[in-house]
Amino acid sequence: MKTWIKLSRAVAAAAALLLVAPAASIALAQDTAVASAEAVASDAASAVEEAAPAAEAAPAAEALLPSQVPLVSDPAATTYLIFCTAMVLMMTLPGLALFYGGMVRRKNIVATVTQSVAITCFVSVAWWAVGYSLAFGKVAESIFGVPADTANLFFGGFDNLLLAKTTMATAYNNGFVAGISEYTWIAYQLTFAIITPALITGAFAERVKFSGLILFMILWSLLVYAPICHMVWGGGLLGQAGVLDFAGGAVVHCNSGVAGLVAALFLGRRKGYGSENMAPNNVVFVMVGASLLFVGWIGFNAGSEWAGDNIASVALLNTILAACMGGISWKVVEWIFRGKPSLIGILSGLVAGLVVITPAAGFVNPMGAMICGALAGPVCYISATWIKKLLGYDDSLDAFGIHGAGGFLGAVLTGILCDPKINSLGNPGMEQVMKQLYGLGITIAWSLVGTLIILIICKFTTGLRVSEADEEAGLDSTQHDEVLDH
Repeated sequence: MKTWIKLSRAVAAAAALLLVAPAASIALAQDTAVASAEAVASDAASAVEEAAPAAEAAPAAEALLPSQVPLVSDPAATTYLIFCTAMVLMMTLPGLALFYGGMVRRKNIVATVTQSVAITCFVSVAWWAVGYSLAFGKVAESIFGVPADTANLFFGGFDNLLLAKTTMATAYNNGFVAGISEYTWIAYQLTFAIITPALITGAFAERVKFSGLILFMILWSLLVYAPICHMVWGGGLLGQAGVLDFAGGAVVHCNSGVAGLVAALFLGRRKGYGSENMAPNNVVFVMVGASLLFVGWIGFNAGSEWAGDNIASVALLNTILAACMGGISWKVVEWIFRGKPSLIGILSGLVAGLVVITPAAGFVNPMGAMICGALAGPVCYISATWIKKLLGYDDSLDAFGIHGAGGFLGAVLTGILCDPKINSLGNPGMEQVMKQLYGLGITIAWSLVGTLIILIICKFTTGLRVSEADEEAGLDSTQHDEVLDH
C-alpha cells in the first residue's frame, strides 16, 4: 500500500513537471525576445546618435538665384545648342577675321585679324567675370539705392560674378531652356557677346591703337552690350514691352552699327581717305570670310530657338533665303548704278540679307524672308555708299552701312511681317511696329551715349588713334611688328 502511494506521488510530480516545463520555456523565449528587441532598439538609437553629427555637418543645398531653375537635363536640346555655339563662334574666328582682313589694305591685314582674335579672348574673360551676370541675372534686392524692380529693367546685377552661383544642377530661368545646362547657355550667349563688339572694328579699321581697342571693347561689352542684351533678352525693359528680336537685330546689329558710326566720327577719317586707293587687298579672303559667316549664321538664327523644333526649321530656311535674295538685290542695284557687278558687292548684299533677317528669322514665313532680303540689298547699298559719301564720314568697312541700317530695317520689318501661324508671339500691325521703334530708340540712345563716354575715357587713358606716321607705315608693323611677305 505504501509502495502504491509513493508511486502515485512520483507520477503526479512528473506530470506537474511536464506541465510546468513548456510554460517556463515560453516565458524564457519571451524574455529572450524582449531582450533582443531592446538590444536592437538600443543599437538603432546609438546609430542615430552617431549619424546626427554627420547630418548636421553636411552642407545644405544652395538656394537658386532668381535667374535660375533646377536643371532637368534634355540631352537633345543641349547637344543642339552646343553645335550652334560652335557655329556662332566660327562667325568671328575665322569668319569675320577673314572678311575684314581681306577688305583692308595689305599693310593692315595682321592688325585687323588680330583685333578679332583679341576681342574673342578679352570679351570671353569679361563675360565670365561680370558680363553674364549683368546680362542674364535678375536683381533681387535694391542696388545702389535703386529699387530692385527698377534696376532689373536695365541690368541683371552682380549675384553671379565669376559664375560662382552656376552649378551642374542649374539652368537659366526664362521658361524655355530648363533642359539645357546653364553652362551651355552661358557659352552660347558668349558667342553673341564676342561678335557684337568685333563688328564695330569695321567702322574704324586701319587707324586705331591696339591698347585703346582692348580697353574700349572690354568697357563696351560690359556697359553697352550687356545692358541692352538684358533689356531685350534678359527680362528687362524692352522684353517686357513686347519688343520682338529673335536673334539680335537690335541687340547685335543696330547696337554695333550705331557704336561703329559714333567711333568713326570720333576718330575721324583715315589719312588719304577720298584721295588714295583703299581697295580691298584680297577679295578671295572676303569671299571665304563671308561664306563662313553665312554658314555660322545658321547657328546664330536657328540656334536662337534653343531647340531643333519647327520654329528653328523655319528660321533656318528664312536665313538662307534672305541672304541669297540680299545678294541678288544688292548686285542688281550695283549693276545699275556702277555698270558692273562686283564680288564684294554680292557678298555685301548676302551679309546685308543675313543682318535684316536676324530679328525676324523665327517670326516670319518664307515669303516674309524674301521681302527682307529684297529690301536689304538696296537699303544697305544706299546707306553704305550714298549716305556715307553725302555725310563724309569714314566707316571703313561699312559696319554702320550694313549692320546699323540693316538691323534697323530688320527690326521694323519684323513688326510688319511677323506671322502668328509661324510664331504665336508675332502679331503684325502698327502696334507691334511702334513697339519695335520704341525698342530701336532705346537701343540707339543707349549705344550712342555709352559709346561716346567710353571713347572719351579711352582717349584720355590709353589713347585711341595711332600717329600719322604709324598709320602711313601700317598697323601690322607699328602695332604688332608682324608683316606679311610681299
